[in-house]
Amino acid sequence: MEKGEFYSTAYPAMYVARQLDIRFKELFRKGLVKGTVIIAAGNEASSVGMAMPFTPGKDIAALLHRNLGSHLILGCDPFSAVCQYMANAQSPTHGKEGNVHFGDTDALRFPMVSHLGSMLAVAVGSTWSARRNGKDAFGLTVIGDGGSSTGQFHEALNMASVNKVPVVFMIENNGYAFSTPVENQYCCKSLSDRAAGYGIKGRTVNGLDAYEVYSAVTDALELMASSPQPVLIESMTVRLEGHAVYDNAEYISDEVKAENWKKDPIVNARAAYLEHCSSDEQELAEIEKELCGHLDSLVSDALKVARPSASSVSMDVFAPVKFDKTVKPYSAKNVRNTNAINTALGHILDENSNAFVCGQDVGKYGSAFKTCKGLIDKYGSQKIVDTPICEAGTVGFCLGASQTGSLPVMEFQFADFSTEAVTQLGVNTGTWFFRSGKGAQLLFRLPNGGGITLGAFHSAEFDGLWSRFPGLKLFYPVTPQETYEALIAGFYDPNPCIVFEHKLLYWGKAGDIEFDGDLQKIYRPRQYIQGNDITIIATGAMVEQTLNAVSSGNYSASVWNPFILNPLSFEPILDSVRSTGRLLVVQEAGETAGMGAHFVSLAVQKCFSQLKCSPALISAPDTPVPFAKELESAYLPNESRIAAAIAKMIGDVK
Repeated sequence: MEKGEFYSTAYPAMYVARQLDIRFKELFRKGLVKGTVIIAAGNEASSVGMAMPFTPGKDIAALLHRNLGSHLILGCDPFSAVCQYMANAQSPTHGKEGNVHFGDTDALRFPMVSHLGSMLAVAVGSTWSARRNGKDAFGLTVIGDGGSSTGQFHEALNMASVNKVPVVFMIENNGYAFSTPVENQYCCKSLSDRAAGYGIKGRTVNGLDAYEVYSAVTDALELMASSPQPVLIESMTVRLEGHAVYDNAEYISDEVKAENWKKDPIVNARAAYLEHCSSDEQELAEIEKELCGHLDSLVSDALKVARPSASSVSMDVFAPVKFDKTVKPYSAKNVRNTNAINTALGHILDENSNAFVCGQDVGKYGSAFKTCKGLIDKYGSQKIVDTPICEAGTVGFCLGASQTGSLPVMEFQFADFSTEAVTQLGVNTGTWFFRSGKGAQLLFRLPNGGGITLGAFHSAEFDGLWSRFPGLKLFYPVTPQETYEALIAGFYDPNPCIVFEHKLLYWGKAGDIEFDGDLQKIYRPRQYIQGNDITIIATGAMVEQTLNAVSSGNYSASVWNPFILNPLSFEPILDSVRSTGRLLVVQEAGETAGMGAHFVSLAVQKCFSQLKCSPALISAPDTPVPFAKELESAYLPNESRIAAAIAKMIGDVK
């Protein structure tokens, strides 16, 4: 594209972005706009220039908070942006999200989270998936100079490089991470120098020249079209004001501020427009006046829009599950949980051409506990994907892939390592439907629990941790039947689902699987035995310990596994508590680490008048899991402790 054609589009977009910025500041000072009103003045050339080579709706974009210009180029209606900043009833997020946290998932412009670096892997996975599914798509993702210090920057760039995903990684370097200058962020001469470490091309450009940015991105796309790979571009910009409207930038000297204003990219782009598009100053002034009039009208219209109503705005965190289909039935005799997992994964891959399994060592090694054994030989490396050691990056990759037609199944090597991905899984993925209105069909497998002497960093459950994040569905199966059903239900659910797989149960009791293909029947708590004297809730490996304790006692007990920990279907269990008048909860996790205290709380709230004694909770102590067998055995709840607690609660009932 020649400069004349370029600036005829670029300059008006830059001008609108700057004028919107001005109006947002005015609205903030009047109390009509709230929150973190990020100031993008100085960034318009970079923002507009980088976006213009991409095709809206086909290419993927994960933008940052100073990229309003990119949003406009890629199809954002300015009125929607104004409504978003005002958080009114017509805002794209219906007032549920902050002013810069918006996008359009259907148009493949993904809404950002404030955790810098988190959106990079989303763009990588989405682009990878789009191309895997036959789309000639490219990706654009943006980070600042400060955000390039995060681990997720490295993880995403490394994954893109390893998998040869054609994504432009744009680093917008304005010299400050909020108030921290770049000399406290990195020591290399240019951030683009980091590209060499990933075996890819890197380039630094003048981010104050929109056409130079555009040309660099165009060159990158031409390179990636012939040889798919990521490209790293550092765009050197300036920040003409503070980080946000409330920041006066006292940490920058007046002299530097004055010098920065001399570099104003709007002034430079205006001059370029007059040089290459039209030399008629008055004509351009009329265009600018018309644009300002249009924006003033948009603001006036947005001010008339009603405020969002809590009674009409959906606060649902889960996409609705439609039980209008059944899946292929399955039956097997005398199988263990490892067989159930392997078979369930085989069903998923056989029945869904767009599904893939990924994680560390899931390929030739067959995963840490061999649950993926043989899958790569049958399905190949396009469907069984070994990933680098980057749990957060892999979750983001899967989230992005779920938005462009792929159905990911990710295995964490150990549940303990899922803590590496708290932001990506709990904050970004878990809130995706709430923020975007679009489901994220994802299945995550977490081998968890102790009892096999692996020590503190390979033995935790973490069901309590993940229950704290809205939008994640949690399954905790025990038997082979439950394990198969949990994986099948979790895969077909349109929400991010976590299945906890207790490692001790991988080789536990064998059992039969009789699954008729009806997904709706899966969503229920599981009762193993029914009795009249006490209700016991147990999870994971504690179910077997509990059943053993009950079988040797002189009483009858109802033993339950909630099975789906979030959202809980708890009423059948509460009915049992109302009937027996007693509740014992048995969990392997520490007292404050698991969900047992929540179960007790619900029972007290809902069944207080029917309780015959205080509910009790048996758990491990609130310490890390010890390594030595003797110490771990003392740490874990066991049959004798459970039996003693039951006896104390019910006395002699016969």
